[in-house]
Amino acid sequence: MAAIHPLILCGGMGSRLWPMSRMDQPKQFQPVNGKGSLTYFQTTVLRHRGALFNDPIIVTNIAQSALVRQQLAEIDIEGFVIGEPVGRNTGPAVLAAALAILPEDPEAILLVLPSDHIIVGDINLTVGRMQPAATDGRIITFGITPAYAEAGYGYIMDGGKVAAYDGLHDVARFIEKPSVEIAQHLIDSGDAYWASGISMFRGDLICAEFQRLDPRTFATVSEAVHASDRSPKGMNLEETAFRDARDEPTERAVFENSAAISLAPIDVKWDDVGAWASVYDVNTKCDAGNVLNGDVMTLDTTNSLIRSDGRLVVVIGMDDLIVVDTKDALLVTDRKHAQQVKLVVEKLKSGGRREVVTHPFHNHAWGGIEALDSSKDYKLEILTLLPGATMQINGHGGGTSFLAVVSGQGAYQENEKRHNQALGLGSMLTIDRHVQISLINTADFDLRAILLSTTSDETGATVAVPGGLTIMPPETHAVAHG
Repeated sequence: MAAIHPLILCGGMGSRLWPMSRMDQPKQFQPVNGKGSLTYFQTTVLRHRGALFNDPIIVTNIAQSALVRQQLAEIDIEGFVIGEPVGRNTGPAVLAAALAILPEDPEAILLVLPSDHIIVGDINLTVGRMQPAATDGRIITFGITPAYAEAGYGYIMDGGKVAAYDGLHDVARFIEKPSVEIAQHLIDSGDAYWASGISMFRGDLICAEFQRLDPRTFATVSEAVHASDRSPKGMNLEETAFRDARDEPTERAVFENSAAISLAPIDVKWDDVGAWASVYDVNTKCDAGNVLNGDVMTLDTTNSLIRSDGRLVVVIGMDDLIVVDTKDALLVTDRKHAQQVKLVVEKLKSGGRREVVTHPFHNHAWGGIEALDSSKDYKLEILTLLPGATMQINGHGGGTSFLAVVSGQGAYQENEKRHNQALGLGSMLTIDRHVQISLINTADFDLRAILLSTTSDETGATVAVPGGLTIMPPETHAVAHG
């Protein structure tokens, strides 16, 4: 039997998990248990490994494709990354993945997985049992035994067992986000399951159903795939055609209208981690009922989630509290108001606040950049360059840049010419706006440097530099400031 292709969907921001989740660095790419832990995306990838599975297919925003590849490399896994030029919900994303994989594997079975959920328990046991049904042409949606009445989830109603497949059920109907009262009534009936967003089917079948039910979306997505910029490791979908696809989830576009739809109940602990209260619920707690991540100290504090990405956070005499401290933003609320974080994010967006868009620190394959300060005239950053890595600086035609090495060892290359002058603690470079250099870490430990970039030539502190670049080595720098 053919192996299953995990199809991981990486769209959305997760606004209720601000300030951890940002528009440019959304929830799925953030660490589950604080700094240094695996991200939600990485956890999802690792959950579906082994003989049952092929390497994953990932659909994400084009702007986040490099981040996806970086996080895959961190866990030493290959994957095929499909970049979306514009978000069009899960329907077109799933269809694009199916169309992309079928030429390579005409019998492909796709297991569709949200990238930002927490699952405790062995979901793959049920996935393996359902593989024959998927092979035979069933579209399988996985339902979670509900733990409580939740108005924020969709529900799947059980239509009775399918005799030919152990554990498979027909679907009576889908119910989208009912009120708490209706949700409780559904649960009391004993026939309701939470819609997990996880599904499995043959790639050719989902394509045929889209062609039958939504021929326009099938045509536009097919054109976007055909005209894509493709390589062995991924593709970027063509924007004009993909933009014309209907903005609909797979459930509404296909599942609710297909005779092949089936339900596979799974008995696991599951949460879509949509708000900080959910993060608290799914994490291991100390004796006082607290979930603590980072440099945190508590006294007479219970049943709280407290998370620090850097500095010491101390909480005294509080209960049912949520504190999330990042480099540039601090969230303080109680657990019962956690859903209202989304309202704050909308206000931040309308006010044009940078804190809702991006974190000060950006990870890259070569290291990272942390923003320290900026104005209309300058930008101050600290660079971290990994051992053996190379990064480019300047050449953007803005203003002159000034680089000062604060730790590590390196070299630089200008216009493809390697310079013999080594860089170390105290080395300083002045880089003209039209000159691009490559900074190279020549040691087996990190190189760190401070970069001051001006936005124009009118800095008031810059003189013309012959050749476009000057360097002050450590000895010269010491004399100049001695």
